[in-house]
Parts: sequence; C-alpha cells; structure tokens
Amino acid sequence: MPESAVLLHGFSGTRRAWDGVVAHLDAERYRPVALDLPGHGDGDRSTLGGPISFAGCVEHVLALAPPLFALCGYSMGGRLALHVALAAPERVLRLVLISCSAGIEDPAERAERRRADRELADELERVPFEQFIERWRTQPLFAGDPPQVGELAREDQRRNDPLALAAVLRAIGTGEMEPLWGRLCDLAMPVTVLVGDRDAKFIEIGRRMAERVPQGELVVVGGGHGLALENPQAVARVLEERA
Repeated sequence: MPESAVLLHGFSGTRRAWDGVVAHLDAERYRPVALDLPGHGDGDRSTLGGPISFAGCVEHVLALAPPLFALCGYSMGGRLALHVALAAPERVLRLVLISCSAGIEDPAERAERRRADRELADELERVPFEQFIERWRTQPLFAGDPPQVGELAREDQRRNDPLALAAVLRAIGTGEMEPLWGRLCDLAMPVTVLVGDRDAKFIEIGRRMAERVPQGELVVVGGGHGLALENPQAVARVLEERA
C-alpha cells in the first residue's frame, strides 16, 4: 500500500504549489495529500467570519490526514507541520521541513515581526491584490529566483482571497508564534530539514534545528527559498530517500 505524504504549503500559496513535487513522486510508493490550509485556496475560509489559530490549523490538518502519514511543510506550512508533529507524534511517520524556522526566540524581534505582519495584513485589505503580490515577490528572500519560479508563485497566490490572507497573517504569522526551539528535542520521528543553497539565512536556521532533533539532519539542495516550485525533483527525491 502506498505511503501517504501530507503536504502543507506556505503563506499565500495553495495545495497547487506542490504540483511539481507530486509529479516527481513514485505513484506506486506514495499517495500525496496536498491540503489547502485555512484561509487559503479552496479550503476553509472561516477566517473571514471567525478566529483562526495554530490549534485550529492542527485540527484542520489532522482531520483531513490519514491515520498514519509522512508530513512535509514549506515555510509557514513547515511551522504548522511542527505543531502537528508535536500534537500527534503517534500519527507522523517522519517529518520534512522546508525553508522554515522553529520561531523567533528574541521577544523584541518577535514583537517587531508581529507589527510588520499586521502592517502587511492592513495592506492586503487596502491595496489591489496584484500590488501586494508584487511587493511580496520582490522581497530579498526571493531575489535570486528564476523568472519562471516567480510566475508560478504569482499564479498560485492569485488563487487566494486577500481578506482571508490578512486574517491568517494576524493570527498565525511568524510574529504570532511562540518559539518551539525548546520542544524540538521531543520529536522522536526522523526529521529532515531541507534548504536551498541560495537561502543563506535558512541554512543557518536549519542547521540549528537539525542539531536539536534526536533524529535530525540538514539537507541542502540547489535553489532558493521556494524549493517546491524551483526544484520539485529534489524535494520529491528527499521525500523518497528518507522513507
């Protein structure tokens, strides 16, 4: 029977961000389950009429996931994957974290990020969505992306509702998350931290994360921050090799 692999996209992405990875997975060995997270894509947009939380996102993932699964998350999806693995370790066979962090440890830095996230949320509600998308894609984090990667990312972002994304930022943005560094040692399953070789900041973060996990390893492959779009073959290979 194929192993289930639950795939969690990043902020302002959708399940379609994994299309390239899914295309490279061996269909006889793996059953990919790419989810739209709350406030994104065709998924639950209850953020427009009710609160969203890390606990609610964990419940959302566990309700849609099979009883046992490998779990892979990118950026925001990686942070949520950490919460899922810590909440239900008996269901997660192994964990792959792509371009993500265990949270901002310094309280002052976290407060500043919270303020910046809320400003972005205000912008999402005020300016044309295309203007926000361009601002998001011109961050230094994506500066070295090939043009086709940028176009794929923009296409995926357009599948979202900007008002729902604003609610997501205010509730589970990086600045809203209590750091999980002290709990990484509780992850008993194999954990692979995957980072692109152009993503210097996250290589260092990833190294620190892998060192704190009992069965942790850091893997660096060609690409930038958005590996699922830029190098889906490498992401699929890591998923398969770590089985």
